[in-house]
Amino acid sequence: MVQSLHEERSAAGRPAVAPPQPKGTRLVSLDAFRGLTIAGMLIVNNPGSWGAIYAPLRHAEWHGWTPTDLIFPFFLFIVGVSMSYSFAVQMSRGAERPGIARRAAKRAAIIFLLGLFLHAFPNFLDLSDLRIPGVLQRIAIAFLCATPIVLWLGLRGRAVAISTLLLGYWALQTLTTVPGQGPSLLEPGADLGAWIDRTVFGTRHLWSQSRTWDPEGLLSTLPAIGTVLLGSLVGDWLRSGREQLEKVVGLFVAGSAGLVLGLAWDAVFPINKPLWTSSYVVFTAGMACHTLAICYWLIDVRARKKWATPFVVFGTNAIAAFFLSSLFARVIVMVRVGDNVPLKTWIYQNLLASWLSPVNASLVFALLYTTLWLAAMSVLYRRRIFIKV
Repeated sequence: MVQSLHEERSAAGRPAVAPPQPKGTRLVSLDAFRGLTIAGMLIVNNPGSWGAIYAPLRHAEWHGWTPTDLIFPFFLFIVGVSMSYSFAVQMSRGAERPGIARRAAKRAAIIFLLGLFLHAFPNFLDLSDLRIPGVLQRIAIAFLCATPIVLWLGLRGRAVAISTLLLGYWALQTLTTVPGQGPSLLEPGADLGAWIDRTVFGTRHLWSQSRTWDPEGLLSTLPAIGTVLLGSLVGDWLRSGREQLEKVVGLFVAGSAGLVLGLAWDAVFPINKPLWTSSYVVFTAGMACHTLAICYWLIDVRARKKWATPFVVFGTNAIAAFFLSSLFARVIVMVRVGDNVPLKTWIYQNLLASWLSPVNASLVFALLYTTLWLAAMSVLYRRRIFIKV
């Protein structure tokens, strides 16, 4: 249902990029959607205690999904939407595709290194157990790989790329043999992707809670690229000259199609965040379309923006909010107070759990931590400081 204006051809025969929105305008709903995603990420990543968390704020144990499992694919989807806008603006200013690709590669490298920095902090002199895959690393690789596809391919080309990534990943994970094991199984550490990660990185450089597989591994990055590409198609749709109501309806129709396809595919290739299964990609893209449609309708169509201000604050400095909050979360665990208790634990136990139930204390801690970073980002927002990578 999403039609790409990249499908129009220039006189030279290359895919033409649709003109950006008029100068001075901005898709505020996209900033709000990004900020909503970042706020959700801060809440689920920073509970007062990992042993006391409400079920919706936990990831699904394996197959299936919870609201928490929507956060990361939402962010990658938003990366794709933003690419459509950003690349069009750069080209309208005279930038050539190779130059845009080089700048994108530089940005991806910086994001990847920021992810490694978070994993290495504060033990920079001992990298023997450094986890190499990670959230920022996946964002960087997916963004890098999606860039030439978005720049040089039109609707049909990207549709072929998405289909190849999702169907190919399905085949690799269900029809191949893992060396030394047998058929690839959709169980922790028993799939082809886990074997590739162990072979390439070694067990010491994978997720510390498993050491046999990594939720941001190499093979599962392929369908994650598909998430970005789906977002780029939605970006083209929103940048088109269609009426706003038509755009909203299109987003809801496309989102519903994604939900139906994802749930149908779940029967043979279960929705699974750690494996980033193909059914998970189309299902979460459907949910992202619905969420963006609601934001777009309320903010850009009906001009009801005040409620979204906190999310816009987060959304305009998303990488900074994620990186700095993740770094500080490590600091408050390192700092010891009282009887050598981590500062975070002391705050949780003495200021919150002393009068709240464990799960409520844990949730309040996460909300207070998110509010702290909202205040910090608000300072930057008021001063019009937007940290770009």
